Amino acid sequence: MFKSLSLKVIIFGFIFTFFSSFGQSFFLGLFNSSIRETLSITHGQFGSIYASATLLSSFLLIWVGKKIDDINIFKFALYVTLLLAFSCFFFSKISSIVFLFIAVFLMRFSGQGLMSHTATTTISRFFTKSRGKALSIGWFGLSTAEFILPVLIVYLLTLTVWQNIWLSISVLILFFLPFISFALIKNLNFDSREDVNDQNFVEKEIKNWTRVEVLKDYRFYIVCLNMLAMPWIATGVFVYQSYITESKEWGEFVIAQSFMAYSVLSVITLLGSGFLIDKFTSRKILIFMNIPLLISMLVLFYLDISISAFIFLGLIGISNGLANVLGSSTWAEIYGVKYIGSIKALTTALMVFSTAFGTALFGLLIDKGFTIEQIAVISFVYIFLSLIALFVVRNRLNPEYI
Repeated sequence: MFKSLSLKVIIFGFIFTFFSSFGQSFFLGLFNSSIRETLSITHGQFGSIYASATLLSSFLLIWVGKKIDDINIFKFALYVTLLLAFSCFFFSKISSIVFLFIAVFLMRFSGQGLMSHTATTTISRFFTKSRGKALSIGWFGLSTAEFILPVLIVYLLTLTVWQNIWLSISVLILFFLPFISFALIKNLNFDSREDVNDQNFVEKEIKNWTRVEVLKDYRFYIVCLNMLAMPWIATGVFVYQSYITESKEWGEFVIAQSFMAYSVLSVITLLGSGFLIDKFTSRKILIFMNIPLLISMLVLFYLDISISAFIFLGLIGISNGLANVLGSSTWAEIYGVKYIGSIKALTTALMVFSTAFGTALFGLLIDKGFTIEQIAVISFVYIFLSLIALFVVRNRLNPEYI
């Protein structure tokens, strides 16, 4: 399917999205109780520290992430790798609330932020005709981590203390990622593109927008409204899943079991969306991205039976699979790839910011006495209005051809 260099870029993207998991909420959450026990802090204190550290990482990512447009890709990947290794080492040394804040900031910035940013930017810039399939396979690295790591970490926590696990992760990163990056992308440069032998494929030259120009384009904000729905709503659901379970009286293990539906449908949609995007373009698929998420809010509002948990999270999984790929390919299609690193640094930062926003908003509404049904209505209204705005401009999302 892919030529030699194309295959290397795909593998690089897969590995980096896999290793980005160490800074993702699902992974850090596995150590929540261990850290709170070590520091003797409450759920609320941990949540506040986590959200504020995430916010700080999103702001810094806007400036640091754009450097991928200026620095050799291998060197940039090496710097990110070294930072991630140090972040994991620092995480193992948490001994106070201040250290916890710094550690979470470093993990969110280097892991969730820069690792995924490096992977998706590299793939988006390199691929043209096969961008959708390439991104879907690259993002499969994170899905693989979501499937493997929770079970592995829970098992390891029965054998050793959590600090030793983070030390081991740091060593693994330090001795594995630099060498694999050198082997895969040492010959990659800013002008490297996939080799397209299809005579029927004609790549039209489009205008490459700078980040300043993108910020002046009203379409950017409408697309962002839709792109950010999934991160803030899903994060709120995941962080406060115990509240949802109690409100719906689903039973202690129903949400955990229904995550299987989320994972399976997310992966299926992730892999299938790549082919759809390459065939129809991201701009045409984008309008369908949040429809499953919209329906999931109706399920949360109307249904209380246990089986509805599987439907609810399954629908979120479908939107998640679409969002992962569309979140990178759409920007490349509309605004070109010359400054894609700078643009994606901004959009990735907004995504990270939205996860903190979702955590804070859900928590605030719950503290104010809002029911989960009322929160579902608020989420539904947001998704619906952003979809209407996108529907209005859907035919104006074409790139400017030179």
